[in-house]
Amino acid sequence: MSLQLRLFGRGQTAAGKLPATNDGNHAIDKSKVLAQTDALVITPNTPGNFSSIRSVPVVPDPRYFDREQADKLKELAKEKTNGARQSKRAYKALTKIEAADKTVHKEHRKYEGVIAANELGKKCADAGLAKKLHNLRPGYARLGLGIDKADSNARTRIDEIKAKLTGGEN
Repeated sequence: MSLQLRLFGRGQTAAGKLPATNDGNHAIDKSKVLAQTDALVITPNTPGNFSSIRSVPVVPDPRYFDREQADKLKELAKEKTNGARQSKRAYKALTKIEAADKTVHKEHRKYEGVIAANELGKKCADAGLAKKLHNLRPGYARLGLGIDKADSNARTRIDEIKAKLTGGEN
């Protein structure tokens, strides 16, 4: 068994052998191909909850604020402005991470595509060699029969010579 098969062990049956035939069937499950990478990912089938953020309640009617209320709101506005700045930085970083994840995912799928295409090419070469070897079988059979015939002829001639020299005794 090759080192790669021992390390990765893929593509084998329980008996350790590769499947004998492939008649064009497949095991590609569309639901697995299209499955979300995470339960919280937003897709048309899972559009999210459309939640929002509201740091203060909506003021439903016009009103007056006193100095203390205005100062507290001004302080809260500073905190929220700084929080928004930090949140923007964090979301920007998360966006970059997500983009990097997508790049790795896409490149891995490209790699797997190359592996799959190359596997087909290798199997085509193997099948071509198998066909070639089958086409050579009649020639080998002719050679084998020729050798058998030559052996039989030689034995017959040897037996004839022995019979002549020994006067018919064996």
